[in-house]
Amino acid sequence: MTFLPRLLFCLLALSGAAHAQQTEALSAAYTVHTGDAWVDTWLQDVNRYAERYPDSFLDEVSRYADVPRGYVAALVNTHGWQAADVYFACFWAKAIERSCRDSVRAFTSDPQGGWEAVVQRLPVQPENRHWRSVRHAMVASYRHWDRPISLDATLRRQLDPSAR
Repeated sequence: MTFLPRLLFCLLALSGAAHAQQTEALSAAYTVHTGDAWVDTWLQDVNRYAERYPDSFLDEVSRYADVPRGYVAALVNTHGWQAADVYFACFWAKAIERSCRDSVRAFTSDPQGGWEAVVQRLPVQPENRHWRSVRHAMVASYRHWDRPISLDATLRRQLDPSAR
């Protein structure tokens, strides 16, 4: 192989690394247990969104969870994280005022029991306000993505002015 074709091959291989690699097969096999059924349902859908719009997914987490885009992309592309796990890790971390890396490290070091157990092991004990923050972030993400989302009764009371 000459230098130019080798260079072209390397450039093409690297260009694919900038896109989230959530696939239909990964999404279909995904199960999540955060302890909040509504969050679990919509995290399943976050994976489906990331399959189709990987750049928008990366931008959303980066921009609104205050996490470097390269870190989000590396979790999905290099480390094989599900997009929904990245989303939850980063938005949970924001809710408890920790870094996304703290959530990622906690899950990576001991994923036993899923996110429900991991949030219990983090240094900040989960409170209703943290769950509310994550739920509101999910609703906001769906609005940014112009994607439909069903609100449960609690979210309708919190977010729908006509429900008051």
